[in-house]
Amino acid sequence: MASRLHCARPSALNMALVFVMSILPGMVASYEVTLTGVADESLSETLRGGSLLVEGQNNENQEETLTPQEIVSNAQADYKRLLAVLYDNGYFGPEISIRLDSREASSIVAVTPPARVDAAVININPGRPFTFGVAEIGPLAPETQVPKGFASGEPAQISQLQSAARAGVTGWRDAGHAKAEVADQQIIARHGTATIDAEVTLEPGPKLTFGPIVIEGESNVRRERIRTIADYPEGAVFSPEELDDVAARLRRTGAFKSVAVIESEQVGPDNTLPITMRVVDNLPRRFGFGGELASIEGLTLNAFWLHRNLFGGAESLRIEGEVGGIGGETGDEIDYSLNVLFKRPAVFRSDTSFFALIDLESLDRDNYTAEGITIGAGFEWMPNDEQTYRAGAAFRRATTSDARGDLDYTLFLLPTAAVLDYRDSELDPRRGYYLDAQFAPFLAIDGADNGLLTEIDARAYRSFGTERPTTLAVRAQLGSLAGPSLETAPADFLFYSGGGGTVRGQEYESLGVNFTPDEIIGGRSFLGLSAEVRMRTAGNLGFVGFFDAGYIGREAFPDGSGEWHSGAGIGVRYATPIGPIRFDLAVPVEGGDDGENVQFYIGIGEAF
Repeated sequence: MASRLHCARPSALNMALVFVMSILPGMVASYEVTLTGVADESLSETLRGGSLLVEGQNNENQEETLTPQEIVSNAQADYKRLLAVLYDNGYFGPEISIRLDSREASSIVAVTPPARVDAAVININPGRPFTFGVAEIGPLAPETQVPKGFASGEPAQISQLQSAARAGVTGWRDAGHAKAEVADQQIIARHGTATIDAEVTLEPGPKLTFGPIVIEGESNVRRERIRTIADYPEGAVFSPEELDDVAARLRRTGAFKSVAVIESEQVGPDNTLPITMRVVDNLPRRFGFGGELASIEGLTLNAFWLHRNLFGGAESLRIEGEVGGIGGETGDEIDYSLNVLFKRPAVFRSDTSFFALIDLESLDRDNYTAEGITIGAGFEWMPNDEQTYRAGAAFRRATTSDARGDLDYTLFLLPTAAVLDYRDSELDPRRGYYLDAQFAPFLAIDGADNGLLTEIDARAYRSFGTERPTTLAVRAQLGSLAGPSLETAPADFLFYSGGGGTVRGQEYESLGVNFTPDEIIGGRSFLGLSAEVRMRTAGNLGFVGFFDAGYIGREAFPDGSGEWHSGAGIGVRYATPIGPIRFDLAVPVEGGDDGENVQFYIGIGEAF
């Protein structure tokens, strides 16, 4: 049965002329757009979002006002665009009229547009909303979930039909039928009952296994190492997820700029599916730098050098240095650190890497000094892009000094860590969560006692709205040192609160445990709580309000017997391709200076 559509329709000649440049350019003009005839506010907003006329009127970034010819071209294109929007929302008998200063847009010849256009009126009679009468798809693979919207009596949205077809094909592909496809579809519009009958027939095709793989592309990574890292499951039943994992394991090494895994169009012998993998190398070396400025901590600068393919097996070497406290008030000397990290992927397993590290540091803080070196090695397991687990062994030799005196110690550590990163962005997260839990049991070889150092950082994000979204971000930090007493614990294993990483508005590391009336030392327990409301504008600017609180205690685990302090403030964000530039102003709320001082913080990326 033919679909009924009443609208002013441009001729084939006029539609072709839309794409021809006029030899008589019109005058530059501005115009107003009005959409009438649609009572449903949600549908009206959706239609406005699909209109080129509306987009041209609202585009604030447009360098020049549209010419009359461009307005006519947009109006004539809107017939099909708006019809597609109506179809997708279940309206299959609409009437559409688009008038430019009282002239139907379809009747205007694009090469001879009017001299100016002042008003565009889009009048739409959407007609009755259609529902699905018959909604059938099959055959389906076991456990395939068809969208609930594709069912008898539901609004007849084309998107639901398309989603059902994709779900059907995906179900068969997940079951090993790589060549599953839509074999046929019958769609009948019944205007008398305002229903759509939709029947989709799937062709699963044979169940396939992974065939031979061919690696293409010039790469400085040895072919045998590419195969080892990829861990391609030749001979196993076809699985799209397995193919994604193959590409992900190669990308995670950082050695490759792109990895494309391509299924053969033809089925191979014995129902096998040959695969082609194309790789493109990243630049082998990379250099980067950054910095952060705070009123108390001063300027911190860091830089790194990275080699992504050191020995031809996708081994990486990263050397990173940091200089802190430049011009700050956190000590008499500048802080230094140097970190060297070597990593070799696909050791024992394709998703397990070996790493070795050397960390050197020299810290001069108001409350303590520390000079030390850590040498360690271990293994890192990444089952997917969101989860990382580490375990290793290390030796640490350090000399520290605080109000208790000097301490030389040597420790043997068994550090472990679990990182779960489900954020949508590292520098500007808007949704998801992040958890970094680190545990380091240690044995004292000299100068200290045995113990366990625990550090946990948990963050969560939730956004509301679309045009000017608001993000609620919360963070909780926990620190604990069990084993050594407060009198014998290494100074650099103790916790302080205050400053950009804990409580903004309070002076850096200003909260600790009172050792004498005039001196503090770190505590064995720390708890940090932070909350931010991040509001974005239509442009690159954003605004933030935040509150931080910190706790330090003598005990190994926070029990409330210690002391709290807090700070609050506001901030501005400016979005850039490398992340938002951050500027925060904060004051103490409770504890410390109680609002007497204002601290500022500047950096790249959100505070957490």
